[in-house]
Formats: sequence, structure tokens, C-alpha cells
Amino acid sequence: VFAGMMIIFGTFNTLSVKWADKMKSKSIDGTIQPFNHPFLQACGMFLGEMMCMAAFWVSRYLARRQPQQPFPPIDDSSAPRKFNPFIFLPPALCDMTATSIQYIGLTLTYASSFQMFRGAVIIFTGIFSQIFLGRKMQWYKWVGIFLVISGLVTVGVNDVISQGSKNSTQPQPHTINNNSTGDLDDGRFWTPHPSLLKLYGAEGNGTKSDTDIILGDALIFCSQIIVATQMVLEEKFISKYNVPALQAVGWEGTFGFTTLSILLIPFSFIYVGPKFGNNPRHMLEDPYDGVYQLAHNPLLALAFCGTIVSIAFFNFAGISVTKELSATTRMVLDS
Repeated sequence: VFAGMMIIFGTFNTLSVKWADKMKSKSIDGTIQPFNHPFLQACGMFLGEMMCMAAFWVSRYLARRQPQQPFPPIDDSSAPRKFNPFIFLPPALCDMTATSIQYIGLTLTYASSFQMFRGAVIIFTGIFSQIFLGRKMQWYKWVGIFLVISGLVTVGVNDVISQGSKNSTQPQPHTINNNSTGDLDDGRFWTPHPSLLKLYGAEGNGTKSDTDIILGDALIFCSQIIVATQMVLEEKFISKYNVPALQAVGWEGTFGFTTLSILLIPFSFIYVGPKFGNNPRHMLEDPYDGVYQLAHNPLLALAFCGTIVSIAFFNFAGISVTKELSATTRMVLDS
């Protein structure tokens, strides 16, 4: 049942995010712009997870109103144990960090490569589960991991070869805006040096160089180590303390939403150029512009709400699969 919920709500969440990304709305500068606010969307996803905490308290309240048994059960091994809520802070930070790194990588490489390299999480989750959780891997699982590695290598080599052939026939130089550091009237409190912007192509013409693609692929691949760490930590804590799935998701959402909401403040003043800052002021994130766009497009707001609701059900099902089966199984279904 939970595996089916993961597939259904995971698909619904992906469609909601893609729908929101493809829509346009009025921006704060008066122009019609695409909705491109990944950190605001991530904050919305954490809000959806945090809603699971409210659902947990409601379910606990209803359970307490039920008639109590005259004798307590003899076997209480399945009863939740007391735990420090801050044990779910590291998984929440892993989730937030991995999401940010993947977004940066996606701006540097292709979407198809992004989807393929996300499959590397199966490799790291399987290895970490064996090392830190003592789980045994059957031979056919190792064969599957080997096939995943082969596919990732193929995609990475294809990116380099295909882009190299394009650059040999069509050179695409980057340009630098010489005024990028001279005018701070838009509210930014820090602007990278033009040479740094040039190095990462932040002031370029939107093309992808060989360095961009290799760096983007590497970032996405390495971010899966963080995701695998999150999965293993969740399985360890949930199994050790028998934490209810709703409560576990709720605590992660609470920590993630609080942390990211605070980080949105400095993000809205850090200038990163038009390549990374897809908003009118070219900041790392502009939450005011994102909320402004949501308020001026009801369908966009509906898609954003769909993301919040679907991620709540998706992560509840995911934590349940981790609790009943394993983190590796969860990642297989997620991929």
C-alpha cells in the first residue's frame, strides 16, 4: 500500500512541480516571467512535511478518545520510545543541502543527465546500509548496482563527447557585464568578483560549456551521497525508537522549513547573475517575487499547493516504506 502511495503521489508531485515551472506570471518588475523559484518551492515542500505533524497530533488526540483496554498489552516492543526530536535535524539538513546542490547542478547540465545521475542514490544507499546498518546485500542486488554504475558512466561520457563536438563546430564565448559590481542600488549586499562570475558562467549567454556540464554532473552525483546519508539516518532512528511515520516526517519538515525560511533572507540579497538567479534582480532567491507571482496566477498557486499536499503524502509513504522494509527499497521506488 505504501509503495503504491509513493508511486502515485511521487508522480503527482513531479507533475505539480513541472506544471509550476512551465507557467508564467506577472513579476515584480511588471513583466511576465516563468516561475523559477527553487528555494521557495523547497520551502513549500518542507511546509507540506510539517503539516504531517499536525496530522500526527490530530490522530493522537482521536486515539486518546477511544475506549482504553482494561489490561495493557503484554508485548510493548512495537510501542514508540522516547527520543530527542533533534535527531531529525541532521536528516532535514541533508535534505535541504542535497536539494540545493542538485539545483545548482541542474543549471549547469542537462535535465536528462540530472534524472539519470539521481539514480546513483541507489548505489550509495545500498553501500551505506551494509556498512552502518549491518544489512546484507544479495548477489543480484550487487549486479543491479553494477548496471546502474554502467548507465551513469555512459551518460557522463556521452555528455562530454556530445558537447565537445558541438563546441568544435560552434564556439560559444562567455561575456562579462563590466557593471556587475558597480551598481548596488538593487539591494544586494554582496556581489562576486567578475572573474568569479566568468569562471562559473554566471554572466554568460546561457550556453553550457564542457566545464559546466562536467561540474554539473559531478555535483548531482555527489549530492546523492548526501541523500543516501539522509535515508540511512532516517532508517536508523526510526528503527531504533520506533517513531511513527507522521511524526518523523513532521519533525523533519519543521526543522527544514525553519532553517530554509531563515536562509531565504540572506539569499534574497546575494547577487549571482542571470544564469543562476532567474529572477528580476538576479539574486540567489527572491521570495517576494515568488509570492508576487503566486498571487497573480491562480493556476500557479494551485500547482504550488498541489506540490505541498503531494509531498506530505509522498514522504509519509516513504518513511513508512523505510520503517517496514528498508531505505534501499525506498530509493528504488523513488527513482
